[in-house]
Amino acid sequence: MEQGHKKTRSKRGLLDHIHSPADLRGLEVADLEMLAGEIRNLIIETVSRNGGHLAPNLGVVELSIALHYVFDAPRDKIIWDVGHQAYAHKIITGRRDKFHTLRKYKGISGFPRREESPYDSFNTGHSGTSISAGLGITTARSIKGDKDKVIAVIGDGSMTVGMAFEALNQTGHTDSDLTVVMNDNEMSIAKSVGALSSYISRKISEPRFVNLKKILENFFLSIPGVGENIFAILKKSEDSLLGLLTPGMLFEALKFRYIGPIKGHDLSLLIKTFKDVAQLKGPVLVHVLTTKGKGYAPAEENPTYFHGIGSFDIATGVIKKGSDKEPPTYTEVFGRTMVELGGKEKGLFAITAAMPEGTGLTEFAKVYPDRFIDVGIAEQHAVTFAAGLATEGLKPVVAIYSTFLQRSFDQIIHDVCLPNLHVIFTLDRCGIVGEDGPTHHGIFDLSYLRIIPNMSIMVPKDENELRHMLFTATTLHGPVSIRYPREKGVGVPIDREYKKIPIGEVEELTDGKDLLILAIGSRVHPCLEAAMELEKDGRSIKVVNCRFVKPLDPRIPQMASSIGRVLIVEENTLQGGFGSAILESFTDQGLSNVRVKRLGIPDKFIEHGPQDLLRERYRISRKEIVEEARKLCS
Repeated sequence: MEQGHKKTRSKRGLLDHIHSPADLRGLEVADLEMLAGEIRNLIIETVSRNGGHLAPNLGVVELSIALHYVFDAPRDKIIWDVGHQAYAHKIITGRRDKFHTLRKYKGISGFPRREESPYDSFNTGHSGTSISAGLGITTARSIKGDKDKVIAVIGDGSMTVGMAFEALNQTGHTDSDLTVVMNDNEMSIAKSVGALSSYISRKISEPRFVNLKKILENFFLSIPGVGENIFAILKKSEDSLLGLLTPGMLFEALKFRYIGPIKGHDLSLLIKTFKDVAQLKGPVLVHVLTTKGKGYAPAEENPTYFHGIGSFDIATGVIKKGSDKEPPTYTEVFGRTMVELGGKEKGLFAITAAMPEGTGLTEFAKVYPDRFIDVGIAEQHAVTFAAGLATEGLKPVVAIYSTFLQRSFDQIIHDVCLPNLHVIFTLDRCGIVGEDGPTHHGIFDLSYLRIIPNMSIMVPKDENELRHMLFTATTLHGPVSIRYPREKGVGVPIDREYKKIPIGEVEELTDGKDLLILAIGSRVHPCLEAAMELEKDGRSIKVVNCRFVKPLDPRIPQMASSIGRVLIVEENTLQGGFGSAILESFTDQGLSNVRVKRLGIPDKFIEHGPQDLLRERYRISRKEIVEEARKLCS
């Protein structure tokens, strides 16, 4: 934590001289405000071109500077929860010259990656992991005799994650030397919800409460002779001033030393606080108040919209969109369908885990506020809460991204599928999602849901079929999941009337005798396009939209046997996915005279990059489907 020799640099282009935190520590504190502005400008310029998480990163620029100014990373470990706030950290730690490649294919990741830099202490992309990881690192260092500091930076929204409190509890119990910095901007992605978030962020951040605390402290200290003793007793009391007037009572109950709340954009105060904290031993929690979107008016005014955003115009803040004639996204179609079905089904409930906008449920929340529940970043709770609703005859729809639903695996098994409760899971962002990379690709859900008894799995080929599947799901009596991708629909007409899809029944789209293509979800239309191209070669291709991964249509093995060549295409990992289900059915039926080729995601974590590029790279786009079909037909 050496401060080093201080020197004042030119008031212009400070960022050009920052190649590491050591360069940062060479600046005077007075220069850091200008540096913060330069970092903000770089973040805004880059995200406006590449897309990314703008508002949360703008909110922690001063916090990032102060942490690296005081602590000696990478010897001291700084862990960023989720990673939505790591852009300034990346710029400071030697990646400024590469920052223009943010989220681009082969460029730097939008999240902390240990493979990318020694300054990234822990890989992250999901909420609530930082304190657990920090405690693990602290414990290991203690065993090895290391004395360096470990700092976990976590948002107030992530404090609704149960795992965070499990980690706080153990940290306090073991008296571990871990510093937790709670970035409190009253937002997660959407506005933070729940009693805990309200408790942390409400009145204590108001100036009158901060001033009252100071007034009472000064009053007791001013009493001649006994004032200091009275104040010391109050400070030690379980019902102390700190406990009554700040959230400190909560964290002190967990045996943390609570410091704050402090202003998160006051660099001098942040630096002084962290210098003091660096001298402390044991569990410490620093409560920092920040403004999400700080320094860019459109993001400050609408932080939810600018949380994760595509390319946009800096002057206006307007996102750069394609033609108005483009079809709606699957997310939008889901949201509209939920509103329509909500009018027909009075028992239909919508549940989200802090992502009403991301899952398309904003309009449902407006129209049916009593039937919309945002549980906060608490996916496990969301699933079991839905199970409770289902026991009373309601029809809960749990709308969560595929990659986040992974966190609820045990609850899906134990609380929903085991008692065979009618809970509908709608999985957005399935398959390859693009620039957010390996922590966000939804490539495992077919595998992890398919193995669970009682679970039905539907996958629409287009936005119209999504509507019919959601309607069908409301008519069933057990657990059901529907998965769909992060992209626009294919532009098909939307039926006005809903149709119930026969459970497990495939849809034969073309007839042929040379090759059977079994496709699911987003890969159905590329398979149809491939079949049209193969027809030009004189090939006769049968394309089947399988629609269901579970249960499978029992006619599929007979179709395969009659043609003899089968190409299976999915946008899920090949291990245990749709293709595996087909092969299992072939084995069960004793099929041995069929040539089979599976196309899907290989046994690896997929890097970040444009969806179309990654689909081509992993051989599930139209071009590769044609190539594999030709090989099978030769």
